Amino acid sequence: MDQTITLSRILVRQWKALDAQAIPQDVKQHGVMHCLDACGVGLAASSLDQGVPYARYAQGLGVGQNKGPADVLNGMGQCSMADAALINGGLIHSLEYDDTHTASIVHGSAVLLAASLAAAQGTGTRPPQMVVAYIKAYEILIRIGLAGQGGFQKHGFQITSVAGALVSALLACDLMGGDEDACVHAIGIALSQASGVFEFLSNGSTVKSFHPGWSAHAGLVAAALACAGLQGPETAIEGSRGLYLAFTRDGDAAARFAKELQDFGTQWHMRDVAIKLVPSCHYLHGFVEAAAEVMDHIHDASLIDQIHVRIAEPTAAIVCEPWTLKQNPQTGHAVRWSLPVIVALQMIEGRVDLDSFVSVPRQEVLDLAKRITWSPLQPHFFPARFEASMSVTLQDGRVIEAYRPDVLGNASRPASEAMIVEKFRSNALRALPSGSVDAVLNFWLSVETADDFSALSHALALTIKG
Repeated sequence: MDQTITLSRILVRQWKALDAQAIPQDVKQHGVMHCLDACGVGLAASSLDQGVPYARYAQGLGVGQNKGPADVLNGMGQCSMADAALINGGLIHSLEYDDTHTASIVHGSAVLLAASLAAAQGTGTRPPQMVVAYIKAYEILIRIGLAGQGGFQKHGFQITSVAGALVSALLACDLMGGDEDACVHAIGIALSQASGVFEFLSNGSTVKSFHPGWSAHAGLVAAALACAGLQGPETAIEGSRGLYLAFTRDGDAAARFAKELQDFGTQWHMRDVAIKLVPSCHYLHGFVEAAAEVMDHIHDASLIDQIHVRIAEPTAAIVCEPWTLKQNPQTGHAVRWSLPVIVALQMIEGRVDLDSFVSVPRQEVLDLAKRITWSPLQPHFFPARFEASMSVTLQDGRVIEAYRPDVLGNASRPASEAMIVEKFRSNALRALPSGSVDAVLNFWLSVETADDFSALSHALALTIKG
């Protein structure tokens, strides 16, 4: 091996050197609330159409028949660590309701709660140590995204999935007892499994939900293989065919990541992770708020003649292009990435929630969406903030302006713990009876003193469907 210490090895050494005592208590509390939030979103998904493919897949695996160590969030029982990670990650991400670190554009919990919960249950790790591993992994995933500066998305890859595989591998290998070399190999093995492309936008297909589930699955498999002796490339991050050059084509990104690692363990990005309060693409949340503000003034959408929205251009490929397709979504699920239809939904229906995406909206909503145009917002502060700007021209010629500098739930306007608990309850009650909802809530709120996951497992088994 080259005598130069690689980024994978530096990362592993920093990971192993950072212990639970070094993590501030408020950061741990943030981590707990994000675990709670993700768990609730996964439970909600299990009760909706988006959860059906994962239930059928689990049934095909014999989940609940052949006992494994790890729980799935759809009440079907337990299975292997890797399979549970795949199913849970898919459920958590399937509603576009899971958390986001906006500056790095990563959906951390969908992959990292899925990976850490499965790995902890499979290795006998206590819940407090699982939360620590989850937080450490989130800090690394964010730093990979910050160093990438949007390059993954620019070239058609979802960073959550691509980079999440490597981070999940490190997390899982460490919990499996892997030494420094094994963890380095696990990162390298996961590089060969990293995937997740944005082509789903061409028809609104539901495969995007699979991205973080596959990423968590890949990490657990990579970790197990590394512990069994399989080797991966040492230069998985900075190599000429490594993470950054293969997926971002950016020759400076690896050096930026090395710089980002310098404050790992002292700077805590976990504090800035956003909670989603609307189950759609995060770029659209500000427009839901702006549309609500406009309707507070006019109260009647029939008074609207034209709407013009302005949005940061780097987001346009996701929620604006092609505009005619965004105005005519083929499925309810595709509406989650449609700027014009989301705005029209809020203005006509007065809400955008999980039930808004069950089917394509009614014709009145689509007709209003066809009277919406867009242009790039200049200047903009994306990805640090998700801005929304809107001009609404009424039939009598009046113009109403609305602007949101950032969305509710982001670091500049954080969700309160009460809001997170309320969101969890609303989501979990779609899948669990109220007593089980209370049990899951109590587990996460007391997770730092829990000895094992038995209370969580018992509560998850008592689904309404079951």
